[in-house]
Amino acid sequence: MVTKPHKGAKIAIQPRIRKGAFFDAAWRHGCRKFSVYNRTYISSTFSNPTDEYWNVTKNVAIWPVMGERQIEISGKDSAKFVQFLTSRDMAKCSVNQCKYALITDQSGGIICDPIILKLAHDRFWLSTSDCDLELWAKGVAVNAPFKNVAISDANISVIQIQGPKSPNLVSDMFGEDILDLKYYWHKTVIFQGNELQISRTGWSGEFGYELYLEDHEQGDALFDALLDTGKPYGAAPGAVNQTRRIESGILSWGVDMGIDENPYQVGLGRLVELENDNHFIGRAALEKIKDQQVEKTLVGLLIDGSPIEVNESPWNLYSNGKKVGKLTSLSYSPRLKKNIALGLVSKDFSEVGTELSVTTWDGERNLYVSGLPFLPKLQNGDARSLLQASKR
Repeated sequence: MVTKPHKGAKIAIQPRIRKGAFFDAAWRHGCRKFSVYNRTYISSTFSNPTDEYWNVTKNVAIWPVMGERQIEISGKDSAKFVQFLTSRDMAKCSVNQCKYALITDQSGGIICDPIILKLAHDRFWLSTSDCDLELWAKGVAVNAPFKNVAISDANISVIQIQGPKSPNLVSDMFGEDILDLKYYWHKTVIFQGNELQISRTGWSGEFGYELYLEDHEQGDALFDALLDTGKPYGAAPGAVNQTRRIESGILSWGVDMGIDENPYQVGLGRLVELENDNHFIGRAALEKIKDQQVEKTLVGLLIDGSPIEVNESPWNLYSNGKKVGKLTSLSYSPRLKKNIALGLVSKDFSEVGTELSVTTWDGERNLYVSGLPFLPKLQNGDARSLLQASKR
């Protein structure tokens, strides 16, 4: 039932929720909005969503995402175990490469959508969305045939550096060689004598990087160094932005997809690689599902009228009074000057242009099914070209 947004709500700071290495720096730089993600505080808006939207699209945003935990899987059988967990063909993953992957249950439902970083032939980090991936992996390991496997939360804190001027910042800080790092690869860099991993990944739809900090004592120093180095390029703390990820069609696990959805329903069938003999959890179910017509599918949605406050829970979608799906993520796009959303709808109502209705905070609105993405992703660009463009 739609009532009113809970403005002014506060989250209590408690010992049972982890803070991460950048919590105090985020607080010191003005963040007063946090959420809980993987039992860890994750910073939200520092200033306001519109200013932060323009900054990540024009300059560079520094976003501490301490809740993006790294589940480490290591040991002699770790490569076999990681393959058992995911539908991606990990034989095609080199050391220092990343893979966006799905982990499914025995019915093909999506347990998680981590980025897998291959640090060595016998060591992996699974950069997890907001799910109990560590517990799932440990539960699977109990009866799996791979006995030489260690599973733990690596206690890494991640900070994202996103936006078209991110190459300027990282090259100033870590040297020009970083500009040759390819999309979905990672490498080691040095900060104050300690090794960090940096990857060409991010959740913004913009060009960017993610830094993985193991030494929590360096959290304040790294945060401040990024802001100081990025000052000439307009670097500012801020979330990489709900609006920008919806524009790009980037999904949020637990919101736009989850255990009740399979990869084919949410447009991620490409991540189910079946042209091999890999045995992974959910393979038998996904082989059957692949040849069936989906009953529901993920779509974009354009909503008429003035800006709408972000939804706090899924909103039902209707066609002539009949429930046909749900709106999952909503935001107002300053560039498109429209309310944009993602949703899951019955296949019969998924054609672009189909008119539906939804009840929002301020009453019923009409909306239309749209193609995705609303605006293109700019992640897979060339760092050197971006850097040169910024100097013109």
